[in-house]
Amino acid sequence: MNLPNAINLIFYYISQKLVLVYKIYHNPKCKKSREGLEYLKAKSIDFKVINYLVEGLNADEVKEILLKSNLKPLQIVRSQDDYFKNYLKNKNFSDDEWVQIIMENPKILQRPIVVGAHKAVLANPPQNIDKLIK
Repeated sequence: MNLPNAINLIFYYISQKLVLVYKIYHNPKCKKSREGLEYLKAKSIDFKVINYLVEGLNADEVKEILLKSNLKPLQIVRSQDDYFKNYLKNKNFSDDEWVQIIMENPKILQRPIVVGAHKAVLANPPQNIDKLIK
């Protein structure tokens, strides 16, 4: 086997093994989240469902969402949530404090959020997912 053929074979093998898996932060009780999940299923791509209300969130996950979405913490928080309205509205927190608040109160996280290798989107509307998979 000559070198170019060997390189092509190796490239093919690696490309078949490196399958990108998307993550969807999902709340099964939320209509918008269910719509996002169905939209992602219709795209026939591999993804992992993270039921963050059951599994929880850690700081690295929240920071990954913020970094890949290029959003500030307040932009990924549900301002219509009662906890937000009663305890967080009109208060100034640092980004690190917001990360901690979101971790401790995951129900205030916007949903669904879909995370890819380099980007993340709020998938409301579900068509925002197209920004990741193009």
